[in-house]
Parts: sequence; structure tokens; C-alpha cells
Amino acid sequence: MLIAKVIGEVVATRKHQSHEGRKVLLVQPVHLDGSDRGDSVVALDAVGAGVGERVLLATEGFSAMTAVGRPDSPIDMAVIGIIDRVDLLPELLPPASPASDR
Repeated sequence: MLIAKVIGEVVATRKHQSHEGRKVLLVQPVHLDGSDRGDSVVALDAVGAGVGERVLLATEGFSAMTAVGRPDSPIDMAVIGIIDRVDLLPELLPPASPASDR
């Protein structure tokens, strides 16, 4: 699973029949500090997330398919939660880089 930020919605007039009635989101995986983590990806929405929200992203096929209630459909990523906050112990945080101190 990854933390991601919803950066857009995908509109598809034609899609696999198992995706009918499901919202498709464009999400950007992020590090704990909020910086981008790799490329943005497309995921089916299982929780009603919106643009700008931080979400929990299932990145394994079976988990993603099950989360959206479509166990036999071609899905490899799904938004499975909306994150309200992340609490970290200060001693477990990575040291700040000089560039982030500016």
C-alpha cells in the first residue's frame, strides 16, 4: 500500500464492462513529507475520494479488485481509504536534508 494524493479524475466513455459505474482517479504517490514518489497512476475509487485528498492506495491486484467489489476484473490499483492524518514518532523520522531547511 502507498499514500497518495488525488490530482485528478479520469473520464472514459469506453471502458471494460467491470469498471462501469466506478469513478477512476489519477493519483500521485507521495513520501511521508508530501513530496512526489514516482509517477502518477490511475486507480479505481472504492471510497468516494476527491481531488486534493490524501488517500491510501492498494497496489496489488487481488486487494484492489476485492476493495472495489470486482474480484474478476482487470484492476491493479484502487483507492481504499481517505487519510485524515498521519502521526509519526519524531525519533523515527528521517533526518532533514539541507535542501528542505530552506
